[in-house]
Amino acid sequence: MSAYILHYAPDNASLIVRLALEHRRLPYRTRLVNRAAAEQAGAAYRALNPHGLIPVLETPQGTLFETGAILLWLADRHGGLAPSPDMRDRAGFLKWLFFVSNTLHPALRMTFYPEKYAGPDKLHQAALRKTMQTAIATHLGTLDAVAAQCPVWLDPAHPGVMHFYLAACLRWCALYPSDADRGWFRLADTPHLRNLCAAVEALPCTRAAQDAEGLGPTPFTAPCLATPPEGSAT
Repeated sequence: MSAYILHYAPDNASLIVRLALEHRRLPYRTRLVNRAAAEQAGAAYRALNPHGLIPVLETPQGTLFETGAILLWLADRHGGLAPSPDMRDRAGFLKWLFFVSNTLHPALRMTFYPEKYAGPDKLHQAALRKTMQTAIATHLGTLDAVAAQCPVWLDPAHPGVMHFYLAACLRWCALYPSDADRGWFRLADTPHLRNLCAAVEALPCTRAAQDAEGLGPTPFTAPCLATPPEGSAT
């Protein structure tokens, strides 16, 4: 029996957790959260995550939600995904993991779903989206400068949870929202993060995710909209 159950939707934040599970070759099963039917808002899913957000990871020690928390738990439990608590690089890893999960990722969410934060007024939504796009570009520039220093937890030769988290975020910057002007983002503007994306793209865990979620041939360096065998990304 699989140790873990990943509640997922294609090309959602659950993709990051899938990459980590696949990279460590951990046994898991998936359960689709049908976003087209708004299953994430239903009572059954909210019993697992009262916030109705994806992903959820069921474990023998309890149910986890919040992407950063799941990744940190997996890294500490299984190793090989991040510096261990006794390593010198642990502090740097933690502060940037929390920056990505608490600052970059929410900014993406506000860009993709401005109506959830700015209300129904289209002008307010557009203003929020523009503000967040500017902020995201700044955040990515900062992270690119960190990657240039090649800390072990961002070294392309040692893939782990930060690689998977950032590759997914960069993918989404290039794709979503599909009706928005794409001119604000170019992966080439962050060359060290682009190298990270290329390294992640070559991993076996990415090939598994491509098959499972229909991510296309170059999911992180030149992404296209997902065509999953089940479910939908939105």
